[in-house]
Amino acid sequence: MTRRTWTLVVSLFLVLALGLLGGFARVPYVALGPGPTYDTLGQVNGADVVSVDGQETFPTGGRLTMTTVSLTDDVSLFGALGLWVSGRYALAPREEFFRPGESEDQVRDQNVKAFQDSQTSAEVAALRFLDYPVKVVAAEVTDDSAADGVLAPNDRLLEVNGRQVATADDVRPALEATKPGDRIALTFEHEGQRKTATVTLGTTPGRETGFLGVLPLDRADVPFEIKIGLTDVGGPSAGLLFALAIVDKLTPGELNGGQSVAGTGEINDKGEVGRIGGIGFKMVAAREGGATVFLVPAGNCDEARQQAPEGLRLVRVETLADAVSSLESLNKGGDAPAC
Repeated sequence: MTRRTWTLVVSLFLVLALGLLGGFARVPYVALGPGPTYDTLGQVNGADVVSVDGQETFPTGGRLTMTTVSLTDDVSLFGALGLWVSGRYALAPREEFFRPGESEDQVRDQNVKAFQDSQTSAEVAALRFLDYPVKVVAAEVTDDSAADGVLAPNDRLLEVNGRQVATADDVRPALEATKPGDRIALTFEHEGQRKTATVTLGTTPGRETGFLGVLPLDRADVPFEIKIGLTDVGGPSAGLLFALAIVDKLTPGELNGGQSVAGTGEINDKGEVGRIGGIGFKMVAAREGGATVFLVPAGNCDEARQQAPEGLRLVRVETLADAVSSLESLNKGGDAPAC
């Protein structure tokens, strides 16, 4: 073969090798972009996203849309470049989402648990906002602790060390004056029966007070059931919208005024709204879904203001009460705190 032929053959070989490398070689990055949205007042697969059984509910209208971020793993070199060039996705180091030695299944399980916890917090926050009573339960009992073998998960705590327990925040002060080895009384409800037991407090690193070994959490104490029907979503950032949907269904009138409202925000059982990640992607998904108002956690306001799509009104919220009052104000043609 001539030199020119050899040059063409080598060039074609290099192009083919680079093509195979770019198409099959994986990069240590994940791609982030706008994810699916769900109307918390609507249905998914024929079932209500939020339903209330055993209690009167009221008609709702419009949309209260929760937003998500899509995460694409196992990205090829060319795939990563294509996603980045599109302007719709961003690349981030994989180690920020997957710790060394951690499998995708483990990460998925963690996200699912966070999502389930957000549902519980949303329910308690919404019902507490509506002045329904709450109770304190033993969410977890530490193995080989003072409470192990005495309390079971979901037992209701009534008194700890002679102090009445009305909220989860009452448990720690009841143990402040104790030390390891002290014997204290527990009054609790197990499977509907009131019981009292005496336990010996143990030790735990970093604490001088006696260790009981119980994770107390507030739960709604109501004769009806709230169900949230989403299962294939992970993370805690849908809490605010779940809470708003519960409030909307349990109160007369349309909280959103029949309009399309979207938002995001982690919520605790006291109704406090925390900052989240991926706010820019979530706003894009919301606007593409027709939303005109977006509820933004106060901690995300600076970045949201810089990335907001045209036509999307940003409403700043710190608590569930903020979100409700802002929507009611907008519904009446009034104003609301902006980012």
